[in-house]
Amino acid sequence: MAEPSVLRPVAPPPPSFNLPPLFGQFPFEGVEVHDPGLAPYLFLHPIYSPHTEGKLAGRPFGKAQMHLVERLANQMMRGGKFTGKKAKAVNTVRLAFEQLAKQQKENPLQLLVNAVENAAPREEVTRLQFGGISVPRAVDSAPSRRVGVAIRNIAMGAIQSSRKSTTPIAGCLAKEIALAAKGDQSSYAVGRKEEAERVAQSAR
Repeated sequence: MAEPSVLRPVAPPPPSFNLPPLFGQFPFEGVEVHDPGLAPYLFLHPIYSPHTEGKLAGRPFGKAQMHLVERLANQMMRGGKFTGKKAKAVNTVRLAFEQLAKQQKENPLQLLVNAVENAAPREEVTRLQFGGISVPRAVDSAPSRRVGVAIRNIAMGAIQSSRKSTTPIAGCLAKEIALAAKGDQSSYAVGRKEEAERVAQSAR
């Protein structure tokens, strides 16, 4: 019996010309993904500006083929003043990357990859229905969901921290990425990951 086919993201073909670094500043060379389970879903192909103009919208699993930086910018649009303002969200990510490069002396792309790896939950809880009883059960998270949850929590951490301080949201995003890249418990995204795994462990 033939095994069912598995949908996996396919990287776009490399361009026929050399692209400049991201935002003209941050090179893609040397960026490594240490988690082999997330590697197929962290798209880091060379791109100058992370804006596909909705070309991947409406496609099954289309977000798995979207650049990691663009997915972060899309999640930043969850905030009230960023809703529907893609250019403003991308500009905020660019400013955050510039602060990271200045403060951490590292490639912000590598820091973002490390942050996603540290903030991606490995286990979550779902509810199974047995008759009229709902029972929580721990389940392994799919790699595509792990990436999506990590990016969402990083963006939400930056949005929430900006509401409580006078620091610009770009600075809050840079701080959240830096903390998550180190696996710091004070990071909102890492804290949510630890909480989800702790609840899942109790539901085994």
